[in-house]
Amino acid sequence: MEVSPYGLESLWAQGDFVTKGVAVLLLAMSIASWYVIVTKALQLLRFRRASDAAGHAFWDTTSLPEGVATLGSDNPFAEVAKAGVTSMSHHTAHKGHLHDQLSVSDWVTLSLRQAIDEASGKLQAGMAVLASVGSTAPFVGLFGTVWGIYHALVSIGTSGQASIDKVAGPVGEALIMTALGLAVAIPATFGYNALVRGNKTTIAKLNKFGFDLHALFVTGARSATEDAETGATKSAKLTAVGRA
Repeated sequence: MEVSPYGLESLWAQGDFVTKGVAVLLLAMSIASWYVIVTKALQLLRFRRASDAAGHAFWDTTSLPEGVATLGSDNPFAEVAKAGVTSMSHHTAHKGHLHDQLSVSDWVTLSLRQAIDEASGKLQAGMAVLASVGSTAPFVGLFGTVWGIYHALVSIGTSGQASIDKVAGPVGEALIMTALGLAVAIPATFGYNALVRGNKTTIAKLNKFGFDLHALFVTGARSATEDAETGATKSAKLTAVGRA
């Protein structure tokens, strides 16, 4: 099978070290961005299931350990709940030292806020890679384009004529580099925007869950955000446990 003189195989075979270096760099950037996109998307799906449990199943339980168990593991909602339980236990155990300095409300607030901030940091991990790839890949491809045009001009100068067979290869190389740069940057940009929206939704649900936990630990009941009788019944199930 005859290999096209203007395809990727020809580009790699005929390109110099600069062309090959740019191609390898774009390939590495593409692999890194797709790895982040796939792993972060799976992470968001897992956190979405945890947020559903935090909004319903957690409040249907009759004890805090049982409620934490419904959240599963390795997700920010479980970590926030555990931080709240730990803060209450710590404040009770050191009440003589903390009572005069921090109220239980302030202590629980600080503990929950720290847990939410740590979860937000984990959600943002890897986003810098997508931002960097999306903003720099077009320029890396443009560098390859400029290098290909330079080869075309050198070919014209060497041959003394601008025939199509002399410049088609270098010009094709330049256009391929442009296309590769865009092919790497566009998915990274779209992935970044989609993940940012998903992270904002998760953080908003974390803040709401933290607010409900704070109300449970301090007042003994979940915040009155549900008007339906079923919602009030669910919120009351953990009341006695929260105040214990």
